Amino acid sequence: MFDEYGIPRGAELDEPALPALYHFVYCSRAAVGVDDAEVGRIVEAAQRHNLARGITGVLVYGSGVFFQWIEGPAAEIQKLITSLHGDSRHYDIVSLSQSEEERERLYPNWDMERVEAEDIRLVLQDALDSTEDKNNVAALKRILEHLDAGPLVSLGRN
Repeated sequence: MFDEYGIPRGAELDEPALPALYHFVYCSRAAVGVDDAEVGRIVEAAQRHNLARGITGVLVYGSGVFFQWIEGPAAEIQKLITSLHGDSRHYDIVSLSQSEEERERLYPNWDMERVEAEDIRLVLQDALDSTEDKNNVAALKRILEHLDAGPLVSLGRN
């Protein structure tokens, strides 16, 4: 027997498959000379280039520390990771998470989100507590010391 749409009764409709998305989450320290205007230029360039490549995410900047979540096709994310490691506007890059899975995007639009510096500290402290890589431990400690050394300032928009 068939229903009014010609589908056999009792047959389940296939759900559309979720896309395979690769994500990369990292934090880093801004290089000397990176200011609010430079961060604005980084976001503008990301909005132009990343969306064309199917990459979305969020960039947080506060107290000289970057925190970024990017997601998209694995090959495009890998190219962006290589580019990030060669970018002189930041250093002490610490990979917090990366993997590929079938799911909906967490950030459907590229945007600069405002996150208080204290929230950045909590994320970094959690990463420090859970990492076993000695290079990441050292970099995370330097980033946290940097946050503790100066005024806590956030940049962004809601």
